[in-house]
Amino acid sequence: MIKKVCYVLLLASQLIAANVTASKELSAEPPSPSHHPSLSNNIKNICPECAAQSSQQTATLILDKGATALYTRAWLTNHSEHSIDIQYFIWSEDNIGILAMEALLQAANRGVVVRIIVDDFLIDADFSVLLALEAHPNIHIKIYNPKHKVGVSTFTRVKNLTADFRDSNQRMHDKLAIFDDTIAITGGRNMADEYFDFDNQYSFRDRDVLVHGKATTTMKTSFERFWNSDLSLALSQLLADELAELTPKATTDAYNRLSNYANDPNNFSEEVKHAIHQFPTTFNTVLDEMRWSDAYFIYDYPGKNDGQSGLGGGGKSTDEIIKLLNRAEKEIIIQSPYLIMPPEVITFFKTLINKNISIKISTNSLASTDNLMAYSGYHNIRDQLLEIGIALYEYKPAPQNQAELHHRYLQLKDSPPIFALHAKSMVIDRKTALIGTFNFDPRSINLNTEVGMVIPDATTANELYQLITDDMKAENSWHILKNNNPDSEVSLWKRIKLTLLKWLPLEPVL
Repeated sequence: MIKKVCYVLLLASQLIAANVTASKELSAEPPSPSHHPSLSNNIKNICPECAAQSSQQTATLILDKGATALYTRAWLTNHSEHSIDIQYFIWSEDNIGILAMEALLQAANRGVVVRIIVDDFLIDADFSVLLALEAHPNIHIKIYNPKHKVGVSTFTRVKNLTADFRDSNQRMHDKLAIFDDTIAITGGRNMADEYFDFDNQYSFRDRDVLVHGKATTTMKTSFERFWNSDLSLALSQLLADELAELTPKATTDAYNRLSNYANDPNNFSEEVKHAIHQFPTTFNTVLDEMRWSDAYFIYDYPGKNDGQSGLGGGGKSTDEIIKLLNRAEKEIIIQSPYLIMPPEVITFFKTLINKNISIKISTNSLASTDNLMAYSGYHNIRDQLLEIGIALYEYKPAPQNQAELHHRYLQLKDSPPIFALHAKSMVIDRKTALIGTFNFDPRSINLNTEVGMVIPDATTANELYQLITDDMKAENSWHILKNNNPDSEVSLWKRIKLTLLKWLPLEPVL
């Protein structure tokens, strides 16, 4: 399976090869027709029976490695003919963020309608570039719940946090990309270097899933709910004055900056360039590897809940997760980077354990975590989780399997990045798999909107089980015992900061 999945990595060869071998002047001229076969035609030609099957079932493929997930997105972007709908919690102005913008611009120039929703809280992009993209006739950008950054003054930001604390903390944690309403990707990865193995200091162990078939209709429904929500405001509305002042020259200059960056071969590792030139492939590899099942998509409505319960209230995704856990008969395996369980959740898990259901959880260690504040919430309840019988495994910052996970390992082996867990996955009885955005913390339970793919297929569930339990092995994680933990592996100063954070009443927003 792993060998075949690696072929997916090569699917972006045409797109990235075009980006690094040609230098084009970009403008907002009317788009030219696509010169690539469309996704729908690719599928029809390779898999004639897929059309009938896709109306009844859903095909899925786990995208476990960052490079695989990146190149698959790139290939799908290059081959989309009609529409691309994108929804992300974080979009950074780094290698990956800029390359993604340029790839979407290229698609829009071919006539593809591109719609983007980004959460306001952690957006990190040049607003002048976003405005230039918004000026393109085929690109439309909306910002979810803009109370912090886009079009917001410092005074308004402070006012929102003090007078409207719950709504300011309600965020869109969804990660979703839909191509031609035909095939989609969802999972834990945001649009930034560290999620795709391109950051030299930090690398997230993350996971996505490729989806084709019946569930893409539900995914599209979810996207449309957010697109049409009053919480999603058009960039052209938020920055109307700035957009009005944008000149054609400024727009063209912004497009050219994106193009020049994407065309600079220094922005790609040698391994990527080698893959581009040596391994052309076709879409049939993906279709051959995807497994058909009655998989379905779970999602929250914009706003998560009606807000009447303050920082509580749950949501649709929370209810679906509880249903899945209640179906367990023997075993639950969970991978969650942040593990802050409220008392009622701990009681719920204790009830499951009392039914002789084994529960193992893979999460971050103090040495690997990217969020010390969130880790402090977990540290407060760690002994409780052990006492009720949950087996805990904390991820190491330098796991032995990093060479297999990181496509640039050989390049960075003398000074490898710190690894941190970011995958959000679950396996029930080795029969059902869940891959999505849901963390086991109060934010995912009550505040942030979340999505996920539930896959009731034993083969997929066992594949995911093997991936998670491999991360739990002694060479990759510490098995936590009440009087034996790896906290001493970090500096004294980090432990002092952790102790101070543990005293703060932050749990509801962690």
